Amino acid sequence: MRILFLFLFLPFVALAQKKQITMEDIYKKGTFRSEPVAGFSSTADDKLFDPEEIKDESGKKISIQDYSLSGDKKRIIFFTGREPIYRHSSKATVYVYDLNTKKTLPLAAGKVLHPTFSPDGTRIAYVFENNLYVRDLAAGQTTQVTTDGKWNHIINGNCDWVYEEEFSFTRAYEWSPNSQYLAYYKFDETNVKEFQFTMYDSAYNRQYGYKYPKAGDNNSKVEIHLYNLASKNDVRAQYEQGDIYIPRIKWTQDASPKLVVFWLNRHQNDLRLLLTNPATGAASQLYREQNKYYVDISDDWQFLKDGKSYLFTSEMNGFNQLYRYSIDGKDKIQITKLKYDIANINGVDEKNGLVYYTLAYPTPMDRNLFVSDFNGKMTKQLTQGPGTHRAEIKDDFTQFMDYYSNINTPQVVSLYDLKKDKAFLNKVLNENSKLKGVLEEYGVGKVDFIRVPNSKGDTLNGWMLKPANFDPNKKYPVLFCNYGGPGSQQVANRFGATSMWHQMLAQKGFIVVSVDNTGTGFRGEEFKKKTYLQLGKFEIEDQIDAAKWMAKTMPFVDKNNIGHWGWSFGGFMSSLAITKGNDAFTAAVAVAPVTSWRFYDNIYTERYMRTPQENKAGYDDNAPLNFVNRIKGKYLLIHGTADDNVHFQNSTQMVSALVKANVDFETMYYPNKNHGISGQGDNTTFHIWSKMTNWILDNLGNENVNKTHVGNAINAPKKEF
Repeated sequence: MRILFLFLFLPFVALAQKKQITMEDIYKKGTFRSEPVAGFSSTADDKLFDPEEIKDESGKKISIQDYSLSGDKKRIIFFTGREPIYRHSSKATVYVYDLNTKKTLPLAAGKVLHPTFSPDGTRIAYVFENNLYVRDLAAGQTTQVTTDGKWNHIINGNCDWVYEEEFSFTRAYEWSPNSQYLAYYKFDETNVKEFQFTMYDSAYNRQYGYKYPKAGDNNSKVEIHLYNLASKNDVRAQYEQGDIYIPRIKWTQDASPKLVVFWLNRHQNDLRLLLTNPATGAASQLYREQNKYYVDISDDWQFLKDGKSYLFTSEMNGFNQLYRYSIDGKDKIQITKLKYDIANINGVDEKNGLVYYTLAYPTPMDRNLFVSDFNGKMTKQLTQGPGTHRAEIKDDFTQFMDYYSNINTPQVVSLYDLKKDKAFLNKVLNENSKLKGVLEEYGVGKVDFIRVPNSKGDTLNGWMLKPANFDPNKKYPVLFCNYGGPGSQQVANRFGATSMWHQMLAQKGFIVVSVDNTGTGFRGEEFKKKTYLQLGKFEIEDQIDAAKWMAKTMPFVDKNNIGHWGWSFGGFMSSLAITKGNDAFTAAVAVAPVTSWRFYDNIYTERYMRTPQENKAGYDDNAPLNFVNRIKGKYLLIHGTADDNVHFQNSTQMVSALVKANVDFETMYYPNKNHGISGQGDNTTFHIWSKMTNWILDNLGNENVNKTHVGNAINAPKKEF
């Protein structure tokens, strides 16, 4: 009878049991993909053309990767055969399609960068082999604006490596609103040192060399030129020369536009905006901001069409707030006054004098849409409650789409009607029902936010994901997942902040934790910039404090198995965790880590550290490779050999230090892979995540962890000798 009862009960047990998340689910099958919902502009132009009709000069159908429409909606640029250059730049074969004649013509003979219509739609500017060109579409003629472009020497209209990476733009030219001028950058890289790495792609390999200025070394010399398309006259913008940066150029939007040149000193604590005459290059100072730490550069600067004022964000009063200044300097208005950081500006309604923006509110982990008037006398909250509201506002400011989620709830998309300072729900467009069903099927765990005290008297934000079938009487290993770099945020109240990889580890029996340390963003300027001149010090002390606090206050934490994982700056943190944090962390996985800031680029590094010549202690006192003799736990070091951002050199130097100190460690390198170490076709993405997971299982797992390997790895018994 008992045996029969057991057989009857088994089907119910099987039904109640949840599916196990696999590596294939995450990295191959797309099991946990969210349902896409297009925004207002995503597909609005697709109906203007039939992809089947877009053919090249031989009559062959063009494989369209993306496209760009002219402002007058008469022509379209089609891109095909894209080739990545660095992380954010690429070149492509480009065709121009005339919507009236239905004809398609190639823009240039080779692959080009940054093809962009003039505002009036009559011309296209582009960059080819480091020179800037303009094609007159009606006349069918191309003008070569510059002739001195040369690889690793002179760049026109395109960024050098460090500007692209650290000032976050690639197209280094701007059309004037009246289409009469092109303002462009000229980079002289002659005195920048060349970095080389080996590409393992042939019998004899090959060397790849490019200009990469490391901390303390020379930068490109930068000129801003203004080219008159009618007269072909080219003048230089006038500004103080020297060891400086030009992180942005922007045009005013009035009838006689002027170019605004953003001038920044090398220490990045003195920003000046220079109002520049496009005909002569003569300039006058429009704005200046100095900071005892550094000034962050953003794209929040908006010059209004009335030509009388401009909007921008600044941390000058302790939080990232919104301001409106007049061009003549008479009016200086602080629009927002709540002591919360603005995350981004969503739209500017000049007709009604309103600006829409996203605020990190009601906590730094949340995001809500707000609106204020230009005079700062009215501020209204348009979305409500904790979680993340990502708003896309319609061009005419009559509606917005709200992409909402929280850390445990997938994205819900709603359409709202917008009436100036009031929002009304129109309808819910998508609730991600399919994904919610999948998450239920797999028994995805609930994430909890935690508040972590550090030894300095601050309280840190964190999240914690406990194992499936959590038993408070058991001891569980802990894995910290951390990035921690300046202004970053991983502890956010949005779905995806905790990944499905984290969920898989929790199913295996790990407690997974993330803590945003000192220096992270959206908690005001002082919290973010406290790490100035000693990058890594307070950050790792916070991670150590968090690990010790958990071990002391949470009886279910296995203090003998606390690990740290991170990538890039996070890899730097993991390397510090296993060295300086040797009494708190027993294992660490560092992917593509900085191991000394002396090896990293100067714009990023000097923003927070100044130069090595000025701040030797700041560079050396927190460099992981200087503390390898402290390692007591397990350490896995992973890097791509073709990493153009955080060079493979960081890991080779770390290995040399580890060997010299006779420290045992493990390493994995990926040939010809850049900073992202990814690839579906060659299985790289699946391999690296499987490698890390299995290493964590072997080196951090205890008796309460399911140590069965993932990714089709063979769990062969260890050979005994």
